[in-house]
Amino acid sequence: MCGIAGIYEPGTWNKDLMDKMLQIISHRGPDGASQVHHNDFILGHRRLAIIDLNTGDQPIYNEDKSICIIFNGEIYNYKVLKSELIKMGHSFYTQTDTEVIIHGFEEYGTNFFKRLNGIFAFALLDIKEDALFLARDHFGIKPLHYFHKDKLLVFGSEQKSIILHPDVPRELNKQSLHLHLNLRYTQGDETLFKGIKRLPPAHFAKFYKGKLYLERYWEVSYDGVKPDMSEKEAIQGMHHYLRQAVKRQLVSDVPIGVYLSGGLDSSTIVQKMHELGVEDINTFTLGFNEPTDEFPDAERIANHFHTNHHTLNLQMNPLGKFPEVLWHAEEPKINLLQGFNMSKFVSPHVKVVLGGLGGDELFAGYDIHRFTNPFNWWHSNMPRWLQKIAGFKSHIVFKLQNASRKLSIDEYRRGIQMLLSLGDIEKFYLIVRNTWDYDNPFFKDIYTPSYLETAMQLNKVHHYFDHLFKKVDNLKALEQVLLVEMQSKMVNDYLLVEDRMSMSNSVEERVPFLDLDLVEFANSIPLHLKIKKNQTKYLFRKAMENHLPPTIVSKKKWGFTVNPYLQFKKDLKDVAQRILTKDFVEGQGIFNYEYLQKILNYKPHPKLRWHYNYLWLVMGIAIWEKMFIESNNFERKEFNSENYY
Repeated sequence: MCGIAGIYEPGTWNKDLMDKMLQIISHRGPDGASQVHHNDFILGHRRLAIIDLNTGDQPIYNEDKSICIIFNGEIYNYKVLKSELIKMGHSFYTQTDTEVIIHGFEEYGTNFFKRLNGIFAFALLDIKEDALFLARDHFGIKPLHYFHKDKLLVFGSEQKSIILHPDVPRELNKQSLHLHLNLRYTQGDETLFKGIKRLPPAHFAKFYKGKLYLERYWEVSYDGVKPDMSEKEAIQGMHHYLRQAVKRQLVSDVPIGVYLSGGLDSSTIVQKMHELGVEDINTFTLGFNEPTDEFPDAERIANHFHTNHHTLNLQMNPLGKFPEVLWHAEEPKINLLQGFNMSKFVSPHVKVVLGGLGGDELFAGYDIHRFTNPFNWWHSNMPRWLQKIAGFKSHIVFKLQNASRKLSIDEYRRGIQMLLSLGDIEKFYLIVRNTWDYDNPFFKDIYTPSYLETAMQLNKVHHYFDHLFKKVDNLKALEQVLLVEMQSKMVNDYLLVEDRMSMSNSVEERVPFLDLDLVEFANSIPLHLKIKKNQTKYLFRKAMENHLPPTIVSKKKWGFTVNPYLQFKKDLKDVAQRILTKDFVEGQGIFNYEYLQKILNYKPHPKLRWHYNYLWLVMGIAIWEKMFIESNNFERKEFNSENYY
């Protein structure tokens, strides 16, 4: 696992700038740094040594050194691919997985990318053709960002490297901000920095003669669903592909651990490791000194499989670390602190951890799936005239709730609006995900009057989901949601957090549930086996009932997450009041100060989860602007909270 960066700038070789670009992402690769110059390209690499510790330094070349690569990630099927390529006459000089990509490209071109089963982002330079190829893995597990204007191209694993270039402007992307406030992440290929984009998952880009061309090489789908698959066949297949995925991802020349929440997904990973005969399994659990901490369940699994178990209970007010965490994430998010503290905790023990992300997306494990499933028929059969009436009533419901000034009933209002959107699965889904911009009057609560005209001209959230739902409109509502989530929230929220927070402490996190073969098998299982009698993860629970303790199989999902209500009572309110002063908010000119005060002064209530998350984001944007836009503190890794609070 590593960090990469690069520049194409005709007539310029700025070695000092590349040194800075690599230094600022040294956490991604503390074991070495290198850069190389070919024609007008500069490629840089930071290394976290996991496989082939002795000969794995990058860039790596082909036999005649006409192609080179800088690579971030792991290719789990590289031994099979390597064997095939050797038989075809290719010669290898390292034991790395990286070298397979070069020879595969020589043999098959860009068609080879879809055959890579792993987590990756890389830059491959064809020196003779003077063409650069950027590629990102099938599910977007590893990040890759770029800035392209005129003939300048700057790219990197993190945006911090890119904005070090003097010709890259540092400006807030107002469209991304609006998406972020609605979704708590930015959907699509843009970032909070205007002009900096991220390469979409399952895509590659070709940069040739100053122009950039993007192309998709693979697409997630349900085209291979087997309607007649029996429950027994599905369970047998699950065990086979889960075991295979875990076995593949145990490849490492350094110690490996598991993030163990005590839930079904992470417990299954431990079970499969035990089944494969792994000795000395290291497991790690985090708690927040809250009622939902999962220490007992995690300890139950640790004892059951005799792991080397480690626990961390966070007693302090975690927002003291927020500027440092935000520096790593490069965007404010409500679920960063747990991952940061967890990777910091495991770093002295292991360099690689396995996590359970992806199981819920594959096997219908979230509450949103339970909410959607009962309405599959209604979404397909609701008359259009009734949808229009319901849409009108939805606006009335919002006006009534907003006029009441009772924030605590906001959650019930959203529930009613969700029901009134039956027949429109996209709107239903986005309302369940707390999107608010269907209600135009709410813009006046969120934004200041001077910013309102700008905000109303921005694309609404559904604009970034229309094409995703259109591609799957022949499927049942829940199937649509599962596929859309894999291309939206999973990649741009959950996976972003997993990568940034693990790499912040030089830890590689792997996600066995997103093994390519496992995903394709899971997507062949018919929906009625995944969820039954509206029980989430029915098939998964059935598959594991003889392999895990009953309490683990039947428990409700929670995971490594904070309760926003309890966080508000800890230090969120205090920090938000210090940052979001009247002078600051009005000087910033974006957010409605009166609405922020309304939330801060409202009696704390568990039903104000959305409002506390909103406070967190607005506070985070304030810190982000101070750190990345208004100063050069980001260059110096300046994390002193007194500079921001």
